[in-house]
Amino acid sequence: MRTTLSLDDDVAALLERARKRRQSGLKETVNEALRRGLREMTAPAPRVEPYRTPSVSLGRCLVGSLDDVEEVLAIAEEESVP
Repeated sequence: MRTTLSLDDDVAALLERARKRRQSGLKETVNEALRRGLREMTAPAPRVEPYRTPSVSLGRCLVGSLDDVEEVLAIAEEESVP
């Protein structure tokens, strides 16, 4: 099949670099790049397990109620409770 492609400058530079490295023609390099890219684009996405945050026991609450902020701060700063 014959077709005309308009390549961006960065893509053309990458193709030229790959062509020189492989010592092959432009047609072969473009076809191989398209084959690889299309295989990757059409392949199903790899299954990634969701990250699970490990739980940690923090022990019992050292304050009777967290509603009294003044008391909580006093205990945290090791001051006498009013």
